[in-house]
Amino acid sequence: MTDPVLPGRVVVTGATGKLGRAVVAHLRGVGVDVLAVDRAGGRDPRDVGGEFLLADLTDYGQVVEAFTGGADEHPGGIGAVVHLAAVPAPGLQSNAVTFANNSAATYNVFAAARAAGIKRVVWASSETVLGLPFDTPPPYAPVDEEYAPRPESTYSLNKALEEEMARHFCRWDPELVMVGLRFSNVMDVEDYAPFPSFDADPRARRWNLWGYIDSRDGAQAVERALAYDRPGADVFIIANADTVMTRSSADLMAEVYPGVEIRKELGEHETLLSIDKARRLLGYEPRHSWRNHVDQPAGEPA
Repeated sequence: MTDPVLPGRVVVTGATGKLGRAVVAHLRGVGVDVLAVDRAGGRDPRDVGGEFLLADLTDYGQVVEAFTGGADEHPGGIGAVVHLAAVPAPGLQSNAVTFANNSAATYNVFAAARAAGIKRVVWASSETVLGLPFDTPPPYAPVDEEYAPRPESTYSLNKALEEEMARHFCRWDPELVMVGLRFSNVMDVEDYAPFPSFDADPRARRWNLWGYIDSRDGAQAVERALAYDRPGADVFIIANADTVMTRSSADLMAEVYPGVEIRKELGEHETLLSIDKARRLLGYEPRHSWRNHVDQPAGEPA
């Protein structure tokens, strides 16, 4: 696949989060003019450097200003929006607060983009819509985008509703391209040290089928999604090519989910969160693995 053709100027919300910082740095590194946006009370905005705007995305007026050049010293000309801002996981705040914040912020981003004439929106959906924490076993493995969302938390319910909302925004505007990236558990290099200990209890990480996403590969996926030019709403699972375990993927499934259908021959450590669709349509290919940063037990390949 050819190198992606990217918009010249992009807003990234949630810019001071773990994935947001990686996305801002990556996009700036490939020549994109990025307006980084996050709310007061988050991390120090100097974490992302460059152009930065504090904004509360639950306030529609502030979102419109950010997208149209209405805020002083922040010009318009926005070609795309990358929406990563959210209460980032279940259980961090009360269910009602999580839903009120995340649903309002995402609606405002979608609606303000439409009002501003921005035709490309990439946003963070979540692996949680697949049925995490898989107390009810997955319908098959590797899981993919072919079965209906199965939210099991308020956070995940909101992500499922965002995907449905995107479909209707695209129905209203047939030129709109909206890409939902169902990110797995985001990791930086410094998060990899405990990974070898996960083998002691394979059930401890079954909640997302032992998946993860290196923040740098998450940023690469955003870059690829920004170049996706097929009108309409679509979703993609974004995970790394391997699991967090040194045990084989087939062994893990046989022990923890013995009744679940395995739909393909699995590679030794192949992800059980299928990235085949992202590979095929986005040209996404993970470049990083925790195995390159942490010593492996004897006999395990790096």
